Amino acid sequence: MRRVMLLTLLLLCGAEACLAGDMEIAPFRTVNQRPLVQIFGLPAETSATITPAGHLSFALTQDVASEYTVNSTSSEQIVLDGESYRWTLAARYGIGERFEAGLEIPYILYGGGFLDGFIEDWHSAFGMPQGGRDTAPKNRLKYAYSKNGLQKLNMTHAGSGIGDMQLSAAMKLYDDQDNSAHDSLALRTSVKLPTGESGSLRGSGSTDFSLALCGSMNAFTEWGALGLYGSLGGVAMTRGEVLADQQNNLVGFGTLGLGWGPTEWISFKLQLNGNTALYHGSSLLELSKGSLMLVSGGAVKLPGDYLLDIGVSEDVAVATAPDVAFHLGLSKRF
Repeated sequence: MRRVMLLTLLLLCGAEACLAGDMEIAPFRTVNQRPLVQIFGLPAETSATITPAGHLSFALTQDVASEYTVNSTSSEQIVLDGESYRWTLAARYGIGERFEAGLEIPYILYGGGFLDGFIEDWHSAFGMPQGGRDTAPKNRLKYAYSKNGLQKLNMTHAGSGIGDMQLSAAMKLYDDQDNSAHDSLALRTSVKLPTGESGSLRGSGSTDFSLALCGSMNAFTEWGALGLYGSLGGVAMTRGEVLADQQNNLVGFGTLGLGWGPTEWISFKLQLNGNTALYHGSSLLELSKGSLMLVSGGAVKLPGDYLLDIGVSEDVAVATAPDVAFHLGLSKRF
């Protein structure tokens, strides 16, 4: 939480006071970046705003996550130690007055990374627990899990490649906008295809279908734009190739966020992302417990009407998401 507070303070220091602002508050396009989670079809796009007819919206996002967790019982052992880098190119096109179609193509890289020393120094400076990170090998890549003496996952070599692509669609259910407010409600769906290599944790080997109800409320006041948004949905998955006998076929997810835009060029946001457990048959928190993470940061409007999201996430429910992840998202509507 201290990391969250510091980032928010730094962003606030760069803001200027203004009597009114018209930057709408929109969700961060990010999900839990744990390798055993991001391979499934949890949707990153949860906006309630549909791309207008005949227009194209694009987004290029980058998520960099550092994780270290080690846990064991008498029958299970897990080590998740490494860094992941995920770049996603997404495009959405407005069809008619109510519909939208889209495509997402991710590129994923796993490696030992370079953030271990920085994170240890950060924890030390603020008196935060290291959780064993300071005694582990530096900049190591090891994703391993064994159960009842059987090695079910053991990935130690860096690599990169295309991940699982997603096809998406959305339908506008409600949209009311004037000079003082903008309220939206939309139904979003997506299909994730097994295009990534599951043996390298760039894909799950499953075909996933998601459905979500997404809503947002923006009020434009003398203190700037105030926004509240959220989503609630589920994912149905076919049998995959990663811990297949422990994979759940139905998963619930949701987001809840709020923000403030003091001017038309900057906003600040806090967002909670949650999902139910993706695996069963384990007593380890890393597999059997639902995830809850907090994303904090904001958005900056750049020349040419480009919008840049900047966020930092951390695991509110300990051991259910990476220790820290950094998110950048550049988007524009044509």
